[in-house]
Amino acid sequence: MFVDKAKIYVKGGDGGDGLVAFRREKYVPEGGPGGGDGGDGGDVIFRVDEGLRTLVDFRYQKHFKAKRGEKGRNKCQHGANADDMVVRVPPGTLVIDDDTGEIVADLTRHQQEVVVAKGGRGGRGNMRFATAKNTAPEIAENGEEGQERWVVLELKVMADVGLVGFPSVGKSTLLSVVSAATPKIGAYHFTTITPNLGVVDLGEGRSFVMADLPGLIEGASQGIGLGHEFLRHVERTRIIVHVVDMAGTEGRDPYEDWKKINEEIKLYNAKLEERPQVIVANKMDIPEAEENLAAFRKQMEEDGKSIEIFPISAVTKGGIQPLLYRVADMLDAIPDAPLLEEVQEVEERKVYRMEKKNEYDNDFVIRRENDVFVVESPSIEKLMKRTNFTTEEGVLRFARILRNMGIDKALRERGAVDGQTIRLNDYEFEFVEKS
Repeated sequence: MFVDKAKIYVKGGDGGDGLVAFRREKYVPEGGPGGGDGGDGGDVIFRVDEGLRTLVDFRYQKHFKAKRGEKGRNKCQHGANADDMVVRVPPGTLVIDDDTGEIVADLTRHQQEVVVAKGGRGGRGNMRFATAKNTAPEIAENGEEGQERWVVLELKVMADVGLVGFPSVGKSTLLSVVSAATPKIGAYHFTTITPNLGVVDLGEGRSFVMADLPGLIEGASQGIGLGHEFLRHVERTRIIVHVVDMAGTEGRDPYEDWKKINEEIKLYNAKLEERPQVIVANKMDIPEAEENLAAFRKQMEEDGKSIEIFPISAVTKGGIQPLLYRVADMLDAIPDAPLLEEVQEVEERKVYRMEKKNEYDNDFVIRRENDVFVVESPSIEKLMKRTNFTTEEGVLRFARILRNMGIDKALRERGAVDGQTIRLNDYEFEFVEKS
């Protein structure tokens, strides 16, 4: 089964909670805090495996969640970090964020990796909060939640040569003759509905991968006949082999067929017009083909086109060897890297940022809903998830951070008074003037 599109859910592991604990050695009175930090959650990583050719695995498993970090331990021991979850994908996989439409990564090389959902940091244990004034703090942070998102995977077949053309022009027959591939062949349209790959071996260490792409029709660039599903596979091929039914067995003009398919490819992606192309004049074993080929060459000459034409018969195997050797020579002259600028390599990058004195940004917004003041802030939301509200010291620390961010002052300026209700996310607090 060939699957070239999938939508999956990924979530990085949550960080482990920090621990509140104290040293209790026999001969160490008032030993102080000994709660360790929680471990970091695991990342979800996509890694390219050149042994895969389809996204069929994601048809049956759609949720990928990394493990959470371990909780902090006593005696100041750090909880273990969780292992990363590595998900194997085939080369040519495009990873797209489902909410924003942003391209997360374009994975083309074997063993290439990208982190698609980062794990959360572990919470700090109470040993981290010891100060000269508070030598025995009972504060510990909760672990940070791991990143979660829905992503769409699109597979664009990685092949050296792509066979394109109208349905029933002989693409599948040609692939079956030149390789060990066994595509479905039938005397009706759209026999091929998914790409088929085959390795063409010319001997002497020369070989290349050929893809039989599903037949295109007029209007494919607008999605007619699943056009977009088929055309995206053309983007990764280094050479386009355009197969034309030169005998016109279905009553169409071969030259018009060639022009229409080229136009659809151009409308889908203008850069594909620059892709090297050869024309395969198939079904030359039929009497009408010779006359049509002469007319085809004449029309190309009148239009100023100069693309090589190889007359063949996929059924009798006539003329195939010169075609294959010419394609191999062309491939030798083309760089191995994909030709489109849209292919984005995922590289190792280091980003340097200025360290802030305050861990939390002053990025809050205050609005009023009747008698309730609503405070919205990504930093506060993050702080609340990491704060343990079951301890008095945790609540006091939370209030102190809000005051340092300037939220108390801003609320007073907006008219907040003693007893006023303040809403932060799903929590409601009572505003109290500090005496």
